[in-house]
Amino acid sequence: MKPITARSLAWEALRRIDHEGAYANLVLPELLAKSKLPERDRALVTELVYGTTRMRRACDFLVDRFVLSEPEPAARSLLRLGAYQLAFTRMPDHAVVDETVGLAPAKWRGFANAILRRVAKAPVEWPDDATRLSYPDWIVERLQAELGEADALAALQRMNEPPPVTQRADGYYQDLASTWVADLVGVQRGERVFDMCAAPGGKATRMAATGATVIAADRQEHRVKLMRSNGAMPVLCADGVAPAVRAHSFDRVLVDAPCSGLGALRRRADARWRIEPDDIDRLARLQARLWESAVDLVRPGGVLVWSVCTLTAAESIDHDERLASKFEALPAPGGPWRPYGRGARLLPQDADTDGMTIIAWRIT
Repeated sequence: MKPITARSLAWEALRRIDHEGAYANLVLPELLAKSKLPERDRALVTELVYGTTRMRRACDFLVDRFVLSEPEPAARSLLRLGAYQLAFTRMPDHAVVDETVGLAPAKWRGFANAILRRVAKAPVEWPDDATRLSYPDWIVERLQAELGEADALAALQRMNEPPPVTQRADGYYQDLASTWVADLVGVQRGERVFDMCAAPGGKATRMAATGATVIAADRQEHRVKLMRSNGAMPVLCADGVAPAVRAHSFDRVLVDAPCSGLGALRRRADARWRIEPDDIDRLARLQARLWESAVDLVRPGGVLVWSVCTLTAAESIDHDERLASKFEALPAPGGPWRPYGRGARLLPQDADTDGMTIIAWRIT
């Protein structure tokens, strides 16, 4: 039996992600926990799995120029793994080919060797931006329509880069955009605050640190248990559409709504291949129900804040135009946030963060 290596473990993870529907953020920690790889190799596995998953379409293009018939699933994942290393890392070509091909069973080792050697040598002419940046056509087209071509391509490029690691003063790891959203809620000591869709709890713990009474809620029990484990605030298992809390009882309500996540794709390597165009409209309908529920929880004169880690109008400012026009919109944050309707939008390239949209209202 061959020893487990970084590449062999990455290949196993990719087979499960590509062909068994496994989620990268779930299967990879599971496999790493079972392995006895040193830290350096574990970091390499993470890079290879997340990078290859992000760049799946580009890797397939590089390979398919030389493939006459569809390889079996395991071979397809191995070729993607090799192509990613050849095209998107600085690893020496000969080492990539030798070590990747060495993983293959004898029956298609020669095939894998021939394909990867040709990938290593052949110049590349990308057919379009969607293939070059490795996204479904519809995501590229949607963001170009929403942002304009230049900003869309810059956002998509930035979301292909590994996210920076940011740590708050309290030790919590959180993307800066999420930290900024929590701060923009404007929580004051002594206030009652409801975080409607709180899991995993980063924004709620940030707000609770002000001395406010923050109640964090989520509809999924396993996510609620995760938040309860930190003990920073009361946690409620509740569906935001009909939460079991008293109406008009909170000074501030944050709805960090479930969304398409099109501003945070670099943190979710396989999300671009899972979300479908119709999901945006489906999520927007759910969001409208959450918005109406949240309004009823805010005391007269209190504040409702809406945030989503996506960049589409349907999931943000369209709700303002359709549902919230009767309420006063509070001043939007300034740079690096960009004005967007009565709210603000942060693109991934603006501050090397997740993309976010935020709107706040005074509820009367």
